Amino acid sequence: MELCELFKQYLQHLFLGKRCEAREVVLAAHDRGVTAGILLQQIIWPASEQVDKLYRDHHIDRITEHMASRINRMLADQLHAVVARKPKTGRRAIVVSGEGEVSELNAQITSDLLEGEGFHVWFMGAGVPNDEILQFAGKINPDLLCICGAQPGDIPDIRRMIALIREVGVCQDMQVMTVGGVFARAPGLTEEVRAELHAASPGEAVRLMQDHPVRIPLPDMPEPGRRRKRRRATVVPAHRSRTAPGD
Repeated sequence: MELCELFKQYLQHLFLGKRCEAREVVLAAHDRGVTAGILLQQIIWPASEQVDKLYRDHHIDRITEHMASRINRMLADQLHAVVARKPKTGRRAIVVSGEGEVSELNAQITSDLLEGEGFHVWFMGAGVPNDEILQFAGKINPDLLCICGAQPGDIPDIRRMIALIREVGVCQDMQVMTVGGVFARAPGLTEEVRAELHAASPGEAVRLMQDHPVRIPLPDMPEPGRRRKRRRATVVPAHRSRTAPGD
C-alpha cells in the first residue's frame, strides 16, 4: 500500500476517534516492512499537524482534537520501542517543547528520530524554567538544543533563554534549533530569537543535523526593537586641555 493511501485511511479513523482501527492501520504497515521512523515522519507527525491546523481554523471541535491527539500519542509511544537505532555517536541533545499535546508529540518524535541517529537525548517537555535548562546544559554540554512546537506566547521566554545561554557563554558549540510550531508559520522568527537552525518537521530536524553538524556562530546583532548603546566619546573641555602657565 502506498504511503499516501495509508495516510488517508489513518486520517479517516483518527477523526472518528477509532483507536483500534487506527492502530491496526499503522501496526499492519509496520508488519509489512514500513519502518517505525517512516511511520513517525510520514504518518503520525503529518496527521498531528493536520489535527492542529484544523482545530486552529475551527474546522473540528475540541472533542475531535482531543481524541485524535491522544491516538497519535498512543501510536508514537508504541513506535518508540521499535525505532531502529544506530550506534551511539557521543553527540548529545536536549529537547524541550511548547505546551500542549501537539507540541509534546513534536518533541517526542524529534527525540526518537535523533536517538535513531545515535544521539544521547534528554527530553524535558514543557514548563522547565530557563535557569534550570541552562544549569542542566552546563552539566552535560550538549551539541544541540531543540525547541519543538513553540506557540506564540512562548516566544518572549525562548528569546530570553537563548540570550541567556549566549550571554553566560555556556556550551559555546551548542546549536539551537527550532522545530515546527509557530516558527514554521512565521518566516524569520527563528533568526529573530537568534537560533541557528529551523526545521519544519522532526524528520527535517534530523536531516539538518546531518548537513550542519558544527555550529557557525551568528553575527552579533542588536535584539529586535532595541538599539545598541553607543559609547559616548569623552570630550575634554578646551579650557582644561591646555597646559596652564606655571605647570
